[in-house]
Amino acid sequence: MRSIHTLFFIAISITFSSFSQIKKEKTNGIFYKISLATTLTINEDYVAFDEDDSSTLLEPSALFVNNTIGYKFDQRTMIGLNFEYNWHSKQGLHFFPTYLNLQHNVILDDTSLFVRGGYGTLLGVGKSFEKGNMYKVGLGIEMVDINNAILLGLDFSRKRFGNKNIEGISSVTIFLEFMLF
Repeated sequence: MRSIHTLFFIAISITFSSFSQIKKEKTNGIFYKISLATTLTINEDYVAFDEDDSSTLLEPSALFVNNTIGYKFDQRTMIGLNFEYNWHSKQGLHFFPTYLNLQHNVILDDTSLFVRGGYGTLLGVGKSFEKGNMYKVGLGIEMVDINNAILLGLDFSRKRFGNKNIEGISSVTIFLEFMLF
């Protein structure tokens, strides 16, 4: 009888320890996100079906590198503080936007659809960086693993800078982000 009790105790212990090894999905807390984005323009010198030409129809015209630290309230809503470097190669402009953004998952699934928006300032961190303000709105999909996510989508941003913020630049970017939660 004693061996049956011992066997039963071992079986229960193994069952509980095996269930405790399963990672649970976090639904709220602090996260970090890194992002790369680019704007694409049409190459005016491109000739279709030209075998000698090595150019492409679309060319990158700006590069955006973003770091975000934020808080996820639940599976749908998160807020983030963004530090971004923007280089617009055609115009020769450099920006360092710092802004808050809010993201909301409209459709919640393994691949969620989200909308987001942000507003902030363009910091003049050096002589070659423009000062001003900016806003951004976007749409994308979020593919979630247990506690990490990959985000892919489009952002529209508008930057106002120069003397009395009379100059401006608008861009539509394609972004790829990796989020650690």
